[in-house]
Amino acid sequence: MQRTPHHRSRSRRGLAAAVAAGALTVSLLGQNAADARPHPVDTQSMATTLSLPSPPGGANVKVLVFHASATDESPTVDAGIAAIEKIGLTGPEAGRFKTVATDDPAVFTNGKQLGKYNAVVFLTGGGDVLDPEQEAGLEAYMEAGGGFLGIHDAARTEPYSDWFTGLVGARPAADSPTAVQRATVEIGDRQHPATKNLPLEWKRPDRWLNWTKNPSGDVHTVARVREITYKPGASANGWDHPVSWCRDYDGGRSFYTAMGGTADSFAETDFRDHLRGALAWTTRISRADCKATITSNYKAERVTQPNQPGQNDQIGEPHGLVVAPDGRGLYIGRGGADSSKPVVTDWNDPNIGKGLGQIHVYDPKTKKVTLAGELTVFGNKGGGDELVKVEEGLLGIELDPDFETNGWVYLHYTPHSKIDRDKQMAVRQVSRFTLDLATNKLDLSSEKVLLHWPVQIHSCCHAGGGMAWDSKGNLYIATGDNNSSGFSDGYSGNNPAPNYKGVSFADARRTAGNTNNLNGKILRIHPEDDGTYTLPEGNLFTGKEPDEGGGKTRGEIYVMGVRNPARISVDKTTDTLYAGWVGPDAGAPSTTWGPAKYDTFAAITKAGNHGWPYCMGNKQPYRDRNLPDPSKPLGWYDCDHPRNESPNNDGLVNLPPITSNTIWYSPQGGGVDYPRDANGIPSYKVEEQKQLLPWLKGGGQATMNGPVYRYDAASTSADKWPSYWDGKWFVGDFYDDTQPRHAVLTDPKTVGKGGLPTHAESLKKIIPVGADGIRNLMDWKFAPDGSLYVLDYGRGFFTSDSKSALWRVTYKGGEPTPAASDLARKAAVQ
Repeated sequence: MQRTPHHRSRSRRGLAAAVAAGALTVSLLGQNAADARPHPVDTQSMATTLSLPSPPGGANVKVLVFHASATDESPTVDAGIAAIEKIGLTGPEAGRFKTVATDDPAVFTNGKQLGKYNAVVFLTGGGDVLDPEQEAGLEAYMEAGGGFLGIHDAARTEPYSDWFTGLVGARPAADSPTAVQRATVEIGDRQHPATKNLPLEWKRPDRWLNWTKNPSGDVHTVARVREITYKPGASANGWDHPVSWCRDYDGGRSFYTAMGGTADSFAETDFRDHLRGALAWTTRISRADCKATITSNYKAERVTQPNQPGQNDQIGEPHGLVVAPDGRGLYIGRGGADSSKPVVTDWNDPNIGKGLGQIHVYDPKTKKVTLAGELTVFGNKGGGDELVKVEEGLLGIELDPDFETNGWVYLHYTPHSKIDRDKQMAVRQVSRFTLDLATNKLDLSSEKVLLHWPVQIHSCCHAGGGMAWDSKGNLYIATGDNNSSGFSDGYSGNNPAPNYKGVSFADARRTAGNTNNLNGKILRIHPEDDGTYTLPEGNLFTGKEPDEGGGKTRGEIYVMGVRNPARISVDKTTDTLYAGWVGPDAGAPSTTWGPAKYDTFAAITKAGNHGWPYCMGNKQPYRDRNLPDPSKPLGWYDCDHPRNESPNNDGLVNLPPITSNTIWYSPQGGGVDYPRDANGIPSYKVEEQKQLLPWLKGGGQATMNGPVYRYDAASTSADKWPSYWDGKWFVGDFYDDTQPRHAVLTDPKTVGKGGLPTHAESLKKIIPVGADGIRNLMDWKFAPDGSLYVLDYGRGFFTSDSKSALWRVTYKGGEPTPAASDLARKAAVQ
């Protein structure tokens, strides 16, 4: 029956409040009546009809399917009712329920009847189907602890009600596509009963609604539809296109799915499983966390203050972070001076580039910062072009697995005392120091040098620096290739000609592509207590390969072919290595030379060659060049059979095959790919590109790999991030615009083999971006208490400023719902 539209907003909540106060004297959960809100309504007369009984439960779990429509009844109604009835009658006994269907809205003003239902399903065809009193009854039902499940066109119901908009979470765009299209649904929540059993990538046909306002962040999105797999139309929402979500709402639980737009949907096994899980939560048969991605449940707090004038008492030039088992945060400053102090750039001056690499300790118990120590490093030359500036210095920090007892701290740095000003060469080293655990002071005399190797310092940049441990006590060390791509127009750093006193500074085949050089690598060693190290089995080389005459490999190399891996992490649950590295500088692809600059993330499960400077992304090759004229192209590199034929190579010519990477992005977009010819060479034409990962792009870009979160159920921390994030990999960028700051899911079947992520979740509202937020993300690590520490570099390069800071992000959303004591069946599996 068509009704006259009536506008209602939150200001009209008085009617529902009066119903709750006068009528819902016993809530659905058997607790106190909802708080009263005054409204001129006869609550005495309503009390008889709207009194809700004590909680349904045990054998009496019931679901009401409401299917009224202001227009013709939806053709999905019969199929939907039949599916819900079957769901309620099948499966484990503890999850079963009875189903009643009606199109009579009077049920919402009959408290005795409505209170018998654990959940109400709206299988409506849209339109204005409830009058004010009926909507007030639905509001009172939710306030008393009821459950709501909306399916597809339910989002079109009660279009004039702000309260109902909040209940369903979003409204469809008027020009949403109407055709049935097959698309891929990404399942981001692997724990909610509605999604935990679904495929990571769920391919299915449906009618896909677009939203006038994206609800992500206000609701907990459990699934998204991937727009690049169908035609979303002019009102497309983009990569973040929620399709199913939930949240606790007005005392009850609300779940909505935009799927179910066809009758055939309800015959799908997976879609029925989706509805089964949604109903398990809304009926209070099982618990679920529908708070985990709601922005307001997180608090980001700066925990360090700006430095005092002329001092680095709080923070140096931020460059790395690690969190101790007791929660102390240790973070390093690379070596840039206070902005008020001069830098030395004259190679004739013995103090050329001299700076202080600083180690600070933040103690969350006292909220105090201690300057633990300072190393004299080469790394303070300020800005300028690549023949002036430098990115050496104090580059990485890690703590010994037994840090709580031995206080050992590992530092990756470039000591100033070991530079050769004549040849413009330096030594990079990893050393072990001892921290006094009582005073937070570093004993500089305790240094033991584990590993060292030469680096050229005539030209900047790309020093790398990150370190991480696996579960077997192996230490991973990320080293940059420290070469310029400026002499190859920003494409492959493979120009063999530029050199300083015989050492090339523009040929990454000398470093990253060289099996006998430790630069441009991720090394893996096993430190021993005496300050030496051994080599674990399974590295890329043993160091004793007889190939090509022998003596052409280094056994420390675990990964070769990386450019500037500033941040790495290891998930100790799986021992998967996660790394990110900065690409070269070409702003656009070239049909002559190859891809634009790609910043890269990789999930690495075994030793391998990840491509630079031969191939990038998913095996997209560069063009070779060689003397006597490096401006002339030769052939394309063979990613499956790469050869290092540089005159600067002192390692193997025949290299290990290249492994595709997990994530790559450029100014053209995320996961850019091109059509390939018969030889597998991409066209590199922008007009022919496709984006495999549309949730990110670059421009200015500098990858900052993050951790994989592991939820500790035994922890009593009130600040820990919820279990929703368990197993998700945090990937970010120094910059905060279109660049990544996401948590991603990978497929265990393809991880480590170049398989693309199956889902991405933006963190830009949780780890806030912007001038007053964490704009320049430099490092991020989870603490043992489950909170997240984030290092913001600040707003000026090669120094620290008032925005340079350590932040802490905590979760305040509370436990999953409903409370365990409010489950309809106490013995149900949670």
